[in-house]
Amino acid sequence: MFKNYRSDRCYIIAEIGGNFTTREQARRLIDEAAACGVDAVKLQTYRAETVASKRAVFDMENTGVASQYELFKKYEIDAELHHEVFRYAETKQLDWFSTPSHELDVDLLEACGVGAHKIGSDDAVNLPFLRYVAKTGKPLILSTGMCTLDEVKESVSVIQEAGCRQLMLLHAITSYPTHPQNVNLAAMQTLMATFPEIDVGYSDHTLTPVASLCAVAMGARVIERHFTWDKNAEGPDHMLSADPAEMKWLVDAVRAFEVMHGSGIKEPAASEEITRRNNRKSVVLQRSMKAGDVIGAGDVAVKRPGYGIAPKFLSHLFGRRLARDLEPDSVLTWEDLV
Repeated sequence: MFKNYRSDRCYIIAEIGGNFTTREQARRLIDEAAACGVDAVKLQTYRAETVASKRAVFDMENTGVASQYELFKKYEIDAELHHEVFRYAETKQLDWFSTPSHELDVDLLEACGVGAHKIGSDDAVNLPFLRYVAKTGKPLILSTGMCTLDEVKESVSVIQEAGCRQLMLLHAITSYPTHPQNVNLAAMQTLMATFPEIDVGYSDHTLTPVASLCAVAMGARVIERHFTWDKNAEGPDHMLSADPAEMKWLVDAVRAFEVMHGSGIKEPAASEEITRRNNRKSVVLQRSMKAGDVIGAGDVAVKRPGYGIAPKFLSHLFGRRLARDLEPDSVLTWEDLV
């Protein structure tokens, strides 16, 4: 389960998988992520032998042309390190889970007591695997990079039919890094409209936090962003990861946006009570007038403050008589009229 998930705010995930290979590196990332105020940390759980054949290659900006098998082999972590990382995340009150890439990975995570599973875009249409993960009964987050809308519909149907009762969808672009012209946040809103009963968010592979903040402003309920201690560290994902300063900025900006979003009711803010009275305008006298004098067009003007007769009633005052003597700039009220 997502212990830190709340319906009234965006759920922010720091993806640390692939950015560490040692206990010390993992602890550093978790410490930094917790200090930034994220809700969860996420790993990647795979074995080179089960995730990629030796014929598979990467051909992306962050990797160049490289053997997938060799790269996965370099960054895979064993069961013991999984347990240590997860237990340490718990001490920081962070939710923790991972992206499995094979049924054996799911079994490992289940043995760790994982509360949820994340499905990567590479497995978004791997229907047998989706059924296997969904049958754990755990909440699922499904990234939808490289998918058509019809493919997402089919995958959602399979996951729900297999028994998953809590599902989140993430719009994603599987380009590392993703450049602004390819982000297509409007597609995230298409997912929201298509699946109104499912929380939808964004998995961000861009080089800055701008897209994530824009996604939240457009309604994202979940944000996932890669996280590193140093964008220049060795490894393919560091360049497109948020460093601590960037992640802190993002979390603070999201929380500030949530406060600013408000109720949606168009009405004066509580803080406007005094300025509404002082800075609006009313009908005031232009000159000294005596009780019984008749008000003409040249006798009144519209000026601040705003606690007198409203300007919209200006023409209704012509021909009315004053009930008492008044000085110039007196703010007229209905009680001042006969």
